[in-house]
Formats: sequence, structure tokens, C-alpha cells
Amino acid sequence: MKKVILLLMILATLTACQKKEEVIKIGVASPFSGDQAPLGMQTLNATKLAVEEWNAKGGLLGKKIVIVEGDDNADPKQATTVARMFETEKVVGVIGHHNSGCSIPASEVYNKAGIPQISQCSTNPVLTERGYKNVSRVCGRDDQIARIAADYALNTLKVKKIVVLHDKTTYGQGFADEAIKIIGSKAKVLLFEGINKGEKDYTAIATKVHAVAPEAIIFGGFFPEASLIIKQYKELGGKAPLIGGDGIINDELSKVAGRAAEGTIAAFGLDASRLPDGKVFAGVYEKKFGKPGIFSFYAYDAVNVLLNAIKNAGTVESAKVIDAIRAIDHRGLTGVIKFDTKGDPAKPPLALWKVSEGSFKQLD
Repeated sequence: MKKVILLLMILATLTACQKKEEVIKIGVASPFSGDQAPLGMQTLNATKLAVEEWNAKGGLLGKKIVIVEGDDNADPKQATTVARMFETEKVVGVIGHHNSGCSIPASEVYNKAGIPQISQCSTNPVLTERGYKNVSRVCGRDDQIARIAADYALNTLKVKKIVVLHDKTTYGQGFADEAIKIIGSKAKVLLFEGINKGEKDYTAIATKVHAVAPEAIIFGGFFPEASLIIKQYKELGGKAPLIGGDGIINDELSKVAGRAAEGTIAAFGLDASRLPDGKVFAGVYEKKFGKPGIFSFYAYDAVNVLLNAIKNAGTVESAKVIDAIRAIDHRGLTGVIKFDTKGDPAKPPLALWKVSEGSFKQLD
């Protein structure tokens, strides 16, 4: 009897191991808690939707795809912890991180481990400037995005006096630095200053900005801080529009700033919900998770690039998957995705957005 029980235990163990081997794990990393959780959940929900669609069609390479979630809380140290967890979990690729300040240190771990990383929205140029073949992104870079933001201020609004603020993060300061380069001598920068991220009162900086009377404010950072700065600056009688990047594109900005947010400008990618495939995706997404955000579309594309690359490679062997990612020619929700030798989109979709009636809408 003891021999029978032992044999059954061995068979159960072998069956469990076999089941573990019958799945393909992908990691998804973004802030799923904290004040940036609304941004991170766009990525997680889009990843879930993409994976459900693949699994409904039989999975990938005959195996079920499972998601390993990594909440980096928008913190660089936590991001490296998540990256090491993904390495231990033996994920075949990572979607993320959201913040450049998280993607860059985490990519060091992924590069050493040979894990493919595709960021849906990390825009700092450094991410793809270090020659890491395993690192790619499906969005534009700050030197491209900040250019259209600064060009709008200089050439459309025709301003001559600008204030540039940032939140001291890798993303925020990187965006601001690129904007300063583009502004050059074309306009006078009245103030270039960093703020402390996470504060609940920016009256001091709002007062300082109001005192120098700018015609536009360029801000590198995220919507929680931007919303308060806009609100408190406008309460002082300020009139200059705030112009930022993808970090401020969230309707929570208007919920906090109210009418003061009207006219706020942001630069990033296209509104994919206006495109045919994007409309279909938006309808499916909304039924399951509510209204999609801009990053939902980019995350969905990033997931499909990774999974299609694995399919094209016919294996989860990292070197072959990395080569397949760089060779991809994928029609996504945001357009045709091809990568250059650095891992950046060959033709990144770029656009300007403006807050109108409480929400961001793409400018034609």
C-alpha cells in the first residue's frame, strides 16, 4: 500500500511539473498602486485582454499564456525588485515599465538575464541609447515628443516668454531638458525649476510662476502634480496654458483642476480610438474594464508585438525572440510597428492633445 501511495505521489508531482511547463509566462510591470495606478491599470487591463484573445485561439506554441504581474509603484528600486522577480519566474518577455525612471534600471536586469522588454510608454531617450538589443518601445521619445510640444508653444501660440517646470523624475526632467534645447534662443525661459513630486500643495511654485507672467508653462511630469499646479496657478489669476507630455494625459487632471484644466495641451501619440481597429478594441475594452486610456492601446500593441515575435520565432528562446522583435512588421492599433536598430519605432505616431469639456481630445 505504501508503494502505491508513493507512486501516486510521484505521478502527481510529475503531472504538476508538466502543467507548469505547459504555460508561457509574460511579465507586465507598471504602477498598480499609488497615485499613478490609473495609468498602470490601463496597461494591465490591455494585457489581460490581449492574452485572453490569444488563449481563446489556442494560446501560443500550443501552450496557455499566463500573466505575471509586477507592481513597481512608480519607484525605481521597486522596479528592479520586480525585474528580479520576473527573472526568477522565468518570464519569456516583459511589457513595461510605464515610467522611464523604472524602465531604465529594470532594463539592466533584463539585459543581463536576456529577457525581452517592450515598454508601452517610457519615453526617455536613454532607454534605447545603450545598445541593449533586448530593449524596445512602441512609443516615441522625449526628444521627439518635447519637440512637438515646444513647437506648438513657439509656432502656434507664438509665445516669447516661457516657464519650464519638471518633477525631478527621469521622465519629467528628461522631457523638460529636451524642451529647453528646442526652445533655445527662440523664446525667453523665465524660470526653469523642479518641484517635489507627491506634494498636495504647490501654491509656492504657482505664486512664483504667476509673478514672472509667462505666456506658456511647459511641464515635465505627471497628472497628479500637474492638476494641482494648474488649479492653484489659475486661482491666482494666471492665464498661461500648461503644455506637457504623455504623463499628464489622464481625465483625472480635469477632475482635480476643474475648469482650470481647459485648454491644457499634451504631446504624445495618436488617439487610436479614432482608427478602425482602435474603435473595435475600445468597445471590447469598455465592456470589461470601462473606458480605455491612451496607454491601453499602446500596451495592447506591445503585448501583441511580443507574442507575435514568439510565434514567428517558433520558440521562447530569448535570443531568437529578441531577433524576431527587431524584425517585426506588425499592424497594431496605433499603426504599423517596425523598430530601428536601437529598438525605437521607425515611424512613431505623434500628436497633440487638448483638454476640452473635461477630457483630453486629439487635435487635428
